[in-house]
Amino acid sequence: MGLAVLHTRALAGMHAPAVTVEVHLANGLPAFNLVGLPEAEVKEARDRVRAAILQSGFEFPARRITVNLAPADLPKESGRFDLPIALGVLVASGQVPDKSLADHEFAGELALTGELRPVRGALAMLLSARASGRTFVLPAASAAEGALVEDARVLAADSLLAVCGHLAGRALLATPVPVAAAVAPAYPDLADVKGQLAARRALEVAAAGGHSLLMVGPPGTGKSMLASRLPGILPPMTDEEALESAAVRSLAGEFSPATWRLRPMRAPHHSASAVALVGGGSSPRPGEISLAHQGVLFLDELPEFARAALEVLREPLESGRITISRAARQADFPARFQLVAAMNPCPCGYLGHPSGRCRCTPDQVARYRARLSGPLLDRIDLHVEVPALPELDLVDAPAGEATAAVRARVIAARERQLARQGKTNADLGNAEIDRYCALDAAGTSLLRQAIARLNLSARAYHRVLRLARSLADLAGDDTITPAQVAEAVQYRRGAQP
Repeated sequence: MGLAVLHTRALAGMHAPAVTVEVHLANGLPAFNLVGLPEAEVKEARDRVRAAILQSGFEFPARRITVNLAPADLPKESGRFDLPIALGVLVASGQVPDKSLADHEFAGELALTGELRPVRGALAMLLSARASGRTFVLPAASAAEGALVEDARVLAADSLLAVCGHLAGRALLATPVPVAAAVAPAYPDLADVKGQLAARRALEVAAAGGHSLLMVGPPGTGKSMLASRLPGILPPMTDEEALESAAVRSLAGEFSPATWRLRPMRAPHHSASAVALVGGGSSPRPGEISLAHQGVLFLDELPEFARAALEVLREPLESGRITISRAARQADFPARFQLVAAMNPCPCGYLGHPSGRCRCTPDQVARYRARLSGPLLDRIDLHVEVPALPELDLVDAPAGEATAAVRARVIAARERQLARQGKTNADLGNAEIDRYCALDAAGTSLLRQAIARLNLSARAYHRVLRLARSLADLAGDDTITPAQVAEAVQYRRGAQP
């Protein structure tokens, strides 16, 4: 009787717990049994493995085959277990040597021809496997992702036969070449936006401090154009940020080497459900807020989203993480994104438009704006109006500052924040706000008046201080001036009822 033991990984959110694949061959009527809580796509591995072994020139043993995926209480999904199962059958039947199995981990989906197809979550698996000291064998299409993890050992294989040749010592597998750093991305230029100086200023402040932004204005005033230009003025991603962002997209099967180090921008349609935004499913997968990790989440026509879908954004906006809980398991995903939202001022969209075409009643306007809850609006740092431009301003307005100039100021402001406190201003805690956002007597008096007149909440008070700190960083000031406090308060006026 033959027995083979191999190592692989499952996926549970951003974690990839170790899975042991045990293959046992016994005498008796031919059978192929999979145990260890496999889901449907794993059970289908029996047919793929049989065909791949035969097409690779090996003999499929006509014996009683039992495959155990341990631990038994961990659900197993996807076709990533095809390769270790096929190798286990070949090793247990004596067709492939087992001397180096303990030094390797395997993952890959098999085609009926024996070729290896890519698997999602390669980065997450490599991040978890690097501490094991074993070499991870992946399909060539997925191995390029794994090579991004500097201290991980990974090999690329095109087929089951190539992996068998490597284990037999006949033709060793190659180490994949890490993805080269992306060239300067061709982001849309901020100079394309004419006028809208207040909105451009708010966009720069949001980029400098990592703040969320809500733009309110009639259709066609440039809200979407401004939002699409935010990734271009954000600082370049650090190695850790790039790896986290790529790992999340790899879990969803959306990572491409061309997007390495590029800030993601997600813009889901307003018909998106709560599960689409935060993630979920029977086998939890990341949603839009996690796919926008270290990037921008743009929600256009904000009041048109289902209220239940918007309310689930409250916790991730504060914590930067989301935990998906199901009866059988939990999955934790990062969700540190910059929220940029846009909405019309009324149902028809033309309230306050110079044309005077709006016919919405005050009651209709109130119901429209009531679709957004106070707690959600309170969590958005900047609220800015984007009015319709007069015809002469639209035609004769000179081009604004280019993305490169604004980005240079944003990078300088971020460097000040990181040198001072090690994080962006938007991430400051209450104790850190008291330390780094202290006001002088004039600034304190102005803020007290704003709290009394605008009835600011405690959360809004802290957000005003964070905004003022970002404005000071953009100006290169070590202390916050009363003018910067006044500007920060102005950005909060739209959040008040």
